[in-house]
Amino acid sequence: MKIKGLRWWVVALIALATIINYIDRQSLSVLWPEIAKELYPGHTPDETKAIYALISIIFVFSYAFGQAIFGKIFDWVGTRMGFVLSIGVWSISTALHAFAQGILSFGIFRSILGISEAGNWPGATKGNAEWFPTKERALAQGIFNSGAAIGGIISIPLIAALTIIFDWKAIFIIIGLAGLLWLIPWWILVKAPPKSHPWITDEEREYILTGQKNEDFDGDGTPDQQYNPNTGQLLSHKQSWGVILASAFIDPIWWLFVFWIPIYLHEVYAMDVTSIGLYGWVPYVGAMFGAWFGGLFAQNRLKAGWNINKTRKVVITIGCLIMLPALIAMANPGGPTSAVIIMAVILFGFQTTIGNVQTLPSDLFSGKTVGTLAGFSGMAAKLTAAGLTYLVPWLTSGGNYTPAFIIGAALAILTLASVWILIPIVKPIKKGI
Repeated sequence: MKIKGLRWWVVALIALATIINYIDRQSLSVLWPEIAKELYPGHTPDETKAIYALISIIFVFSYAFGQAIFGKIFDWVGTRMGFVLSIGVWSISTALHAFAQGILSFGIFRSILGISEAGNWPGATKGNAEWFPTKERALAQGIFNSGAAIGGIISIPLIAALTIIFDWKAIFIIIGLAGLLWLIPWWILVKAPPKSHPWITDEEREYILTGQKNEDFDGDGTPDQQYNPNTGQLLSHKQSWGVILASAFIDPIWWLFVFWIPIYLHEVYAMDVTSIGLYGWVPYVGAMFGAWFGGLFAQNRLKAGWNINKTRKVVITIGCLIMLPALIAMANPGGPTSAVIIMAVILFGFQTTIGNVQTLPSDLFSGKTVGTLAGFSGMAAKLTAAGLTYLVPWLTSGGNYTPAFIIGAALAILTLASVWILIPIVKPIKKGI
């Protein structure tokens, strides 16, 4: 049996995993008003916000180290088994949230969730490098990045609707089961990498593998040898630090909204869970379109003759310049409708940028190095996200979120500086350079 366009089926499954990933992680923020009411009666909004922040920080720290751990795991066991381990554990840990009774138990279950959910991103990056030629990687990255946005769009109204029928404990069990069901088509379809997969057509195999060959940089007529450095050598390149720092600076912007959109709407506009369900999904529509735009625009420019360096830097810059004024505008957004629309613009810019930042490991290196660098950059990103999450309750005391958004604008500028200064030319790195 042969399947035409098998690589698109693979990326569709990874995108679906990402949707499930975001439904799982968003559930706590959407359900938090109900959870806080049951577990912490008599606490003030600032007190329950601090508890939520602490639980979220545990998640992000775990997620950070999970990125590095699973980057190595995916390099050791491969994309197929790596996803089985990652999504299997995170689905079980999501269901275990139903048995949480306070900070300690929530912290334990969120920690397991964070470590295992982290595997989705180095796994997606590695899957992209395996299944797509260089010119299609930004589009593939955009497709599974849009899964995060779609997960945000779906999760907030879905969870709000489920609260009409189920209590918060049952909802955690229901969404945990969804991830376990995903394992069935993944195990059946992704039998092997494209080089040896029995269901891939000869034409598609040739198209993928030919498009992954290194370019001829020295002009000798032969593609240059791929370079797979060890960890020490990898971190000796300033380009690696450009990827790590760009990820570290831009990622907290995303988490600022993932963690705090429902809490922001509840605190600033006095919304209950049902009202949050009506408004909270809007920003993720912008994220979805941004993921598609960033990937399609990059692919269009490459087809038009732009090189990888110009394409990545221009698209990353456009995304950051979209975010900057919108983040500043959040200082005084007006009513809830205008606030969520401005958030949508911010997340559009974020996803335009992040899809191309996340392709940089596979643009610069090959083989097992891709997963390792993606894991390190993901770990750095989550550590900075944890830092901002820790500061949010203090920065937003009394419901004033302006300082948090100003910090977000500064982070967008630092992202641009990291890419332009530390990665002079985006191209495969050769030994000794």
